[in-house]
Amino acid sequence: MKDRYIYLVFTKTGTWLSNLIYIFSNIKYAHASLSFDKSFTKMYSFGRTNPENPFSGGFVVESLYDGVYKKFLSCECMIYRVPVTEEQYCSLHEQVKGFIKEKDKLKYNFLGLFGILFNMPLNRQNSFFCSQFVSKVLIESKVFECDKTPELIRTDELFSISNGEMIYEGYVNNNRAHTVMHVLEG
Repeated sequence: MKDRYIYLVFTKTGTWLSNLIYIFSNIKYAHASLSFDKSFTKMYSFGRTNPENPFSGGFVVESLYDGVYKKFLSCECMIYRVPVTEEQYCSLHEQVKGFIKEKDKLKYNFLGLFGILFNMPLNRQNSFFCSQFVSKVLIESKVFECDKTPELIRTDELFSISNGEMIYEGYVNNNRAHTVMHVLEG
């Protein structure tokens, strides 16, 4: 059976939180999202639920062309394409559907970010940060193997995903980025 693909989208938005993460950890791409949609109009993660309010966090369905990415024009991104089996793809879809269903109960795990700094996992019920969410669904779907708990996985650790292929790195609002994304759509 032919493999399917998922996409991991890592971004540097320029928000105050993104900048703080960079200062304290030297991680360029502080935000991670998962996409099944190679046009990147539906990406799943934990982040700002309102682009205008940095304190409104939770489960989000993002588009690379809207929200925070449209608000902060200097956003940079790195996109990985990852082949997955049909079973892994279905497992990821089911997990994401569960997050969508529980969306109103889910919060952003701000405290969990401090846990990473001190290597102390802070697992708070119904609370996640972006790389915690992405790594959790990838691990549970047997797409990503890691000896760490998702509460301690940084975005840059997801770069080591098996069979991951970087297909783009650069500015989000860039003609080359749109060309790459259109090639993927074809």
